[in-house]
Amino acid sequence: MGPELYLSYPSAFLIGLLGSSHCLGMCGGISASLSMALPVGKGFRIRQTLMLLAFNAGRITSYALIATLVALLSTSAANQWSELGVVLRSVAGLLLIVMGLSMGQWWQGIRHIERVGAPVWKRLSPLTRRFLPVNHVGQALALGALWGWLPCGLIYTTLGWAALQPTVGSAALTMLFFGLGTLPSMLATGYAAGWVRGLQGHRLFRKLTGALLIVFGIWTLPLTGALAH
Repeated sequence: MGPELYLSYPSAFLIGLLGSSHCLGMCGGISASLSMALPVGKGFRIRQTLMLLAFNAGRITSYALIATLVALLSTSAANQWSELGVVLRSVAGLLLIVMGLSMGQWWQGIRHIERVGAPVWKRLSPLTRRFLPVNHVGQALALGALWGWLPCGLIYTTLGWAALQPTVGSAALTMLFFGLGTLPSMLATGYAAGWVRGLQGHRLFRKLTGALLIVFGIWTLPLTGALAH
């Protein structure tokens, strides 16, 4: 890949896994409500699992779609402006640092970044009501696809890194692996696993997660890459 530093798929998965406590605050509620809306009885667990998988499949698919749209712009621009890679790396690194500060509960500046997607969500959020209450898998899938556009600092942070990828396909795969990293926590929340919230809400866990994200961010910055060489 030359001197550029691209996000590996395992790293994207790890960011999703570590940062999923942020996702629980934004998507955990709707995930849990899918389970609560189902009537308890024969086959409950199967129906619950299908609903949760469908919702999260829709959500992760939207992440990959957003990455595709971003990468179409970034790769096209990079072909015309050779210095764009340095700019993108700087933005990606800084976003990760800001996200890490938020996760560690040191500074919540990420909230300002989340406002970037507010106009799009304002148009899409009314559509979610059409699929509530969720009665079948198709509704869960559609609801998840819409929910994937919810303004989220963690998503935007990973998108910044996805934009560094050399192709549109690799950018989409980066967000796919990120989404898969968030899946365990989201499924556990849907199954009403309170211990997940307890762990991810623990002060030490959040601070360690925040510190790791900050390290990822510093590692991404162009200056760090130049020093490494």
